[in-house]
Amino acid sequence: MPINVKTLEGNEIAANDYVRRPKSRGMWGHCWDVFKGNFFKTVLINIFTLIFFVPGIVIVIFRNISVQSLGLQAPVNGSIPFPVYPETAGLAEGIYLSTDAIFFSLLLIAGFIASVGVAGAAYSIKKMIATNGEFTIKGFFHGVKVGYFNTVLPLTIFLLFYISCVLIGDWKDLVIAQGGKSAGPMSAYVIMIIVTVIIGVYCAWLFAVGISYKVKFFHLFKNSFMLMIGSPVHTLFMSGFALIPVWLLLIGNSVRIIQIIGYIFFIFIGFTFILFSWLGFTQWVFDMYITPAVKAETERNNAKKTDKELAREKYEQDRMRAHEIIASGKSELIGSPIKPITEDDRISALGMTFTRSQLAGVEDRRKQISGDVEAYRSEHANDPEFVEYNRLFADHERALKENEGKKKNKKKISADNMLGSSGK
Repeated sequence: MPINVKTLEGNEIAANDYVRRPKSRGMWGHCWDVFKGNFFKTVLINIFTLIFFVPGIVIVIFRNISVQSLGLQAPVNGSIPFPVYPETAGLAEGIYLSTDAIFFSLLLIAGFIASVGVAGAAYSIKKMIATNGEFTIKGFFHGVKVGYFNTVLPLTIFLLFYISCVLIGDWKDLVIAQGGKSAGPMSAYVIMIIVTVIIGVYCAWLFAVGISYKVKFFHLFKNSFMLMIGSPVHTLFMSGFALIPVWLLLIGNSVRIIQIIGYIFFIFIGFTFILFSWLGFTQWVFDMYITPAVKAETERNNAKKTDKELAREKYEQDRMRAHEIIASGKSELIGSPIKPITEDDRISALGMTFTRSQLAGVEDRRKQISGDVEAYRSEHANDPEFVEYNRLFADHERALKENEGKKKNKKKISADNMLGSSGK
């Protein structure tokens, strides 16, 4: 389907920081070349990112410890005299629900800290993709500065839905364990899973657009939605592919060796693999619908030239532009200011019957508009664009007249004066 995201064009965040360079291969091959050719840099970025995820990791560890410790404490029904029978219906499920409600709320706060690492890593990886591997520590923290808000926003939205999904799942288990009806809780849980997946994919696009383009809040949400629904198959495939490190950890819950591989993978290149995959894909989509604001080859070559060479090139470009304008002929529509038409310039239409006063009113309105047009023309007649345009043609006409005068002063060549000159 056609996608209209013109509001993003010319608003690249990184346009003033680095210059995009031409790729020798397609986007997928290019990302792979950058990834394997700068492996040490990707590991370094991953470790930096992992540092900011430490609070979240600690919360998850303490959550698991809390669940295990609470599971050892069996509640007792004190209303029944000796012998006392423990109440175990829904015990484990209740522990999970209460513990998750506490610790996942803290995980939401930890997301604000993790967003620092994600913002810096995302900006650094986008820069590596655009510049064939350039990376600096300063650039990492510059990415945090320009992209933190647009990182923490989608991450917080996704965490809110994810935590809600987990708590609804715990509540569903508790209701079923206590003998309640399962249809309602099960339906709510399934619906919440579907909604969370959709919101997660949308937040991934929101994140990709937010760290790439500087646009207003409304356009950020609108363009992210347009890009998501405009490439649904590619988006779903790349979402699954980018999350390979997560799949390894989930499968590792059943297979110990895969879990170990997953942890090692995450420590060294897990975050950077996810970001490389997703940002490479989204940049491919951006390039299909948005003209890059950075003219890579031209600006890269200009950076190597002296001021004198650049001034000479600018002079040649201006001269060529002047020749093109003159060759196209002078136009009054371009050489003089024309007042833009607005809602206030309308003339009320007369009906089938009208009075003399209404006809006079229309005539007065026409005169008023004509006066506004002339006033606008006088006000903007000396604007640089019109002055320069008219000067080009004035100089051209003056040069033509001078050439005609020189031709008239030249002696006409004929058979008589040729003979006379030879006789002399």
